[in-house]
Amino acid sequence: MTDVEGPVYVPGHGLLKGRTAVVTAAAGAGIGGATARRFLEEGARVLISDAHERRLKEYEAELAREFDGVAAFACDVTDEAQVQALVGTALRLHGRLDIVVNNAGLGGTSDLVDMSDEQWSKVLDVTLNGTFRCTRAALRAFREGGHGGVIVNNASVVGWRAQAGQAHYAAAKAGVMALTRCAAMEAAGFGVRVNAVSPSLAMHPHLVKVTTPELLEELTAREAFGRYAQPWEVANVIVFLASGYSSYLTGEVVSVSSQHA
Repeated sequence: MTDVEGPVYVPGHGLLKGRTAVVTAAAGAGIGGATARRFLEEGARVLISDAHERRLKEYEAELAREFDGVAAFACDVTDEAQVQALVGTALRLHGRLDIVVNNAGLGGTSDLVDMSDEQWSKVLDVTLNGTFRCTRAALRAFREGGHGGVIVNNASVVGWRAQAGQAHYAAAKAGVMALTRCAAMEAAGFGVRVNAVSPSLAMHPHLVKVTTPELLEELTAREAFGRYAQPWEVANVIVFLASGYSSYLTGEVVSVSSQHA
């Protein structure tokens, strides 16, 4: 079916059956929440995580009504102790860890000339340093487990392309890409693959509500299909990168985008 008729939601095919996954920033309608749902549909056991405990519990309850094997653990990725506890919880619940999806990130808009140190540091601490902390914890668990593993990081096309007001976010996402490539080279020796997705414009209803119609029109006009991606369309690519179908991919950043300028 062509995209003119709209994207088709592909049913699960058991691609992650028997695998255990952790997904950060997975408390709602965005890419993290969509990834958790897609993983469950593909047969994985999923520990969802987020800094927002109330929303996390609500989403856990929603998923638990449809799937077995879902649990939740609140975690702020800027806190090393909480990151360690997140990985430890996954191991305690399931005895192993197979997949970690680092989705946590923080945006914002500010011209560099007016940006404060606090604005810069906050975005980088969540988006880049948080990905580093979770990647490090996952690699240690995978190395000790001795059965390999997969890490998928969420980057952004902004890490490649210039955009006014996004210097902190772009720098953080470019850092995620570089971190992904370097970690992949180090981890290959103990059977771990590390890749990233790089979405352009993925929207969900809450984001649409807080985006002006003018800005949304401008952003979607840049996309080849004339629309934004659904979060589950990005999650589909994350499923691919987490599955055996991508067994020879590591250190790659896959653009999930129809934007060409």
